[in-house]
Amino acid sequence: MENRREIKLSPPDITDEEIKAVVNVMKSGWITTGPKTKQFEKEIAKYCGTERAVCLNSATAALELTLRLLGIGPGDEVITTAYTYTASASVIDHVGAKIVMIDTGVGSYDMDYNQLEKAITPSTKAIIPVDIAGVMCDYDRILEIVENKKHLFEGDNVIQKAIGRIAIIADAAHSFGALYKGRISGSVADFTCFSFHAVKNLTTAEGGAVTWLDISGINNDEIYRQYMLMSLHGQTKDALSKMQLGGWEFDIEYPGYKCNMTDIMAAIGLVQLRRYPEFLKRRREITEMYNEGLKDSGVTPIQHVKGDSISSMHLYLTRVPGIDEEQRDSIFYMMAEKGIATLVHYKPLPMMTAYKKLGFDIKNYPNAYEQYKNEISLPIHTLMSNDDVNYVIESFKECVKKVSGGEHS
Repeated sequence: MENRREIKLSPPDITDEEIKAVVNVMKSGWITTGPKTKQFEKEIAKYCGTERAVCLNSATAALELTLRLLGIGPGDEVITTAYTYTASASVIDHVGAKIVMIDTGVGSYDMDYNQLEKAITPSTKAIIPVDIAGVMCDYDRILEIVENKKHLFEGDNVIQKAIGRIAIIADAAHSFGALYKGRISGSVADFTCFSFHAVKNLTTAEGGAVTWLDISGINNDEIYRQYMLMSLHGQTKDALSKMQLGGWEFDIEYPGYKCNMTDIMAAIGLVQLRRYPEFLKRRREITEMYNEGLKDSGVTPIQHVKGDSISSMHLYLTRVPGIDEEQRDSIFYMMAEKGIATLVHYKPLPMMTAYKKLGFDIKNYPNAYEQYKNEISLPIHTLMSNDDVNYVIESFKECVKKVSGGEHS
């Protein structure tokens, strides 16, 4: 084994170009939501093949505001998976709806689609599937399920009625730039919510965006206006409009929220988006190196490429067959001793205090628990050299061998 290296899990890839873009915004005198944010929205929509996009301060805000746009609240049910980060479920609670949590499929990180079908009731208003690691869910299957259950659905607001069935809201925090059967993330689900958090493939430090498909009878400008109102206190003018000479007066249409993106964030994002094709290319190279290096190790990596479905390769999830949580954690610490940051994606939500208090029990999610107990995520980011990747592969194989062979407990 070569000399010890320090390898982070997912640091941001920031160059002088992003720094210059931020400096230019800082010098411009306009640092909150303004022209850069509007430009970033246009570029995201173009990239995703949609007419409009909305930039916000997080994917969480994108998910929550989408539920609110659809009028989802008390008395409604929203289905999501137990195998995800809290934001996929917490937003359902925020709007006062009931979280309906389902297990993953056997040996899968995706929700169990058979369970999904059974979980639908006349109260179900939306489904939040999660594109774990950037691998998009089976959206054709989900669409088929909601179409089959259309007879149970009754829309409560204008947009729900226009869609005419349960809405599919993709938690695409990981899948910006991914393809599902040749279609790009952002143009597959009814609504798609992205994250640009510091650890994501494309970052704005914090931030998120939402895109949506055209809805018959609903004007995209009106949807955009509703997002703008919700994200800025229900205020009819943004700060830029208010500051125009003679243009101070505005109205508050309802008590809204505060989750707009700033031009500082958008400036970073615009540069990152220009660089994004090279980011995806490098992530694919690293993924292929990992796949090749681990193929005889007994480790099972997540499948990032399935025909014309290609993930964004945001995370490199692996499972080590035949080990338990304690053994998995020992690999985690042994890797740390070698200077390599790893992580577990994810501890299922029913194992978390907040969700236990809501009545969820991991015993009802055996498949999610099986996925979690031996999962360990390896570093994958565009600052890694090939030597770094090889160091991770050799270190990981060594640690797995020790633990699986019973040399370490």
